[in-house]
Amino acid sequence: MKRILALIPAFAVLFALPLPAQQSSPPLRAGAATSVITPPLGESIVGGFTPFPAEHIHDELHARCLVLDDGKTKVALVVCDLLGMHRSLAVEAKSLIEKELSIPPSHVVISATHTHSATNALYGEVRTYSSDIELTDYQHFVARRIADGVRRALNLLRPAEIAFGHIDVPDHVFNRRWFLKEGTMPQNPFGKSDEKVKMNPGAGGDNLIEPAGPIDPRVSFVVLREPGGPIISLYSAYSLHYVGGVGQAHVSADYFGYYSKAVERILSSEKQDPPIVAMMANGTSGDINNINFREPRLRKQPYEQMQLVADDLAAKVTGAVSSLEWKASAPLDARFRELDVKWRTIPDELMKWARETEADAPRIGDKAVLPLAYAGRVQRLAQASPETKLPVQVLRIGEICIGTSPCETFAETGMEFRDRSPFAESFMVELVGGYYGYMPTPRHFELGGYETWPGTNNLEPQASVKLMDALLEMATEVKTVE
Repeated sequence: MKRILALIPAFAVLFALPLPAQQSSPPLRAGAATSVITPPLGESIVGGFTPFPAEHIHDELHARCLVLDDGKTKVALVVCDLLGMHRSLAVEAKSLIEKELSIPPSHVVISATHTHSATNALYGEVRTYSSDIELTDYQHFVARRIADGVRRALNLLRPAEIAFGHIDVPDHVFNRRWFLKEGTMPQNPFGKSDEKVKMNPGAGGDNLIEPAGPIDPRVSFVVLREPGGPIISLYSAYSLHYVGGVGQAHVSADYFGYYSKAVERILSSEKQDPPIVAMMANGTSGDINNINFREPRLRKQPYEQMQLVADDLAAKVTGAVSSLEWKASAPLDARFRELDVKWRTIPDELMKWARETEADAPRIGDKAVLPLAYAGRVQRLAQASPETKLPVQVLRIGEICIGTSPCETFAETGMEFRDRSPFAESFMVELVGGYYGYMPTPRHFELGGYETWPGTNNLEPQASVKLMDALLEMATEVKTVE
């Protein structure tokens, strides 16, 4: 009896100790996979004003897929090595995913990297401004491969920990819109030289004054790993348009693909199975590229510059992974809207110029390449219906919020979303769910330049304002729902 009584204080201390904390939400699961989306040779490379057939595959194009499951909700993120994609392609891929995998379209974020050495997934057989098109064989193939990649990622779902990080890498991003000295502004394709800024003015020129906007140096990234174990996937975004410098008529994923391979090489073992899947989405880079215009640009070998950029980014991002804070759960949520946005209005004077330019084409010959391209774009844009449906999304991953745009969006828009979002950690990804041209802010419409020309920009000047309002509203919605 005395021994039993002696134990009572010990039991009292034991039961007075706090119980282990109960998890507030189910543990997270994650899976990742890739699908090859390389086109057949002969398909049209559409990164310039004059398409030409692909003659060589330098490196394969991929749809890189990540699926997350918090026990109640599944989301999928897909990054495709494409210049862009038509809305109808994204709709078809999401439809397949919903039908076969029961992930709703609102919870699937499909983006293009904007590599300029990919073939046409932007339009159908002809370039139009229609919201819905009949898909080409290649577009059907890409939609199918996206759905297959998401299915394979779903098959690989396993317990995961998540971490979020960001670093600034300003070395590779430069604003490409410049104010020039008075009297040095060249004519635009419409025969005018009254614009205030020039896109890509020439590196090292003595007529440069200053850039017309900021850069966003931030690389944002989400990392998934098996609990205490190997990395499953690293999803990142950087506001760099593309690098370029490929071989003649080559298909290539540009630095986005090089970066992904470098991250996978650094973070994984040779025998890791399933393999790590890294991906680099395009942030908001509509006015950003890899050219330092303050200095003359040295000529480099094909692929040399993109390899340099990719390796540097990969080293710096992977170097930050060891210091991240890992969590075993992350509530998932998403919102999707189709905004009523007006197509760009074409004034009568511009339509007259377009018709006259086409009529004069045989006389002006090779000098008319750029004016002729815009004469066609202007006339097709004038035939578009007054409004379109602009797809926009937000995705919540724990305390992270990702906002999207279906346009080539200016860096300051992404920075504004990050600053105004109700989430402490936010970033944007562009070219998601469709392709609607460039999206300058209202301020930039007053400055002019390539990104504001009708046919480069296809939407009303207030489109970026409508986009931001919708993103912030949706971000607030997913923030308040627990």
